[in-house]
Amino acid sequence: MSLILSAVAGVALDAALGEPKRWHPLVGFGKLANRLEQRFNPSGGGWRSHGVSAWCLAVLPLTLLTVLLVQLPWIGWLVQIVALYAALGLRSLDQHAQPVAQALRLGDLPVARQRVGYMVSRRTEDLDATGVARAGTESVLENGSDAVFAALFWFLVAGAPGVLLYRLSNTLDAMWGYRNERFERFGWAAAKIDDLLNYVPARLVALTYVVLGRSALAMRCWQRQAPRWDSPNAGPVMAAGAGALGVSLGGAAVYHGELHQRPELGEGPPPRARDIERAMNLVWGGVLLWLMLMLIVEVCIA
Repeated sequence: MSLILSAVAGVALDAALGEPKRWHPLVGFGKLANRLEQRFNPSGGGWRSHGVSAWCLAVLPLTLLTVLLVQLPWIGWLVQIVALYAALGLRSLDQHAQPVAQALRLGDLPVARQRVGYMVSRRTEDLDATGVARAGTESVLENGSDAVFAALFWFLVAGAPGVLLYRLSNTLDAMWGYRNERFERFGWAAAKIDDLLNYVPARLVALTYVVLGRSALAMRCWQRQAPRWDSPNAGPVMAAGAGALGVSLGGAAVYHGELHQRPELGEGPPPRARDIERAMNLVWGGVLLWLMLMLIVEVCIA
């Protein structure tokens, strides 16, 4: 089975089943990562070299094992499909986003705040309806890049080993990549590696949002606003996504008890419930576009 057909199968499996309800492999990996962090970063005293060592021990053996598994006859193609399925978060993202939009549409702000709190790391208890819609829309655009498109990109580049390497690295960044006293040095490697792995996919995602949305506005926002964002990869994705939707994102938000004044992204009115769904439609449409283009390329090459 070709890599493109395996990608289609993996996406279809995720769309049909969503994340495994039990024994998700990333849960087990998270426990391993916690043990490594306790060993190499006791009381937050680890240095960058300790972070590099912990990252290598967490990621490389599993990646090398996958390299061997995909070479096996008969089951190699199954490993490819299952690896992509386990790495993707497409349906999961949709399942988190839709209840937020629905609660906003029904005027149930407490539930909307609670549900959007499952998607973002900012404080949500005091958000008004616009703040909830903004947080939900931003999360869909950014997590669509990290949990969907980047995983698909690395699968298309290097199959199961590529997507596994990316997904484990992304998970370690989420666990260790904080700029605080505990992780400033130890988490440096995890953060930098994740930035590197997301550099090309993030810009392809931004281009996808440009193609599928309000193209001229999305391109203008990407060019003018992305450099102001503190993340080199989230900036292009969110600026282009905001422009594609024709809404205004960014602005003040409270993270871990601290108020952050973030640059404005996009142009137009603040987002509403329907814009969370429109953002999700961008992600679904982008995935279909990527798969269709890759199938066309494969047919032409063949």
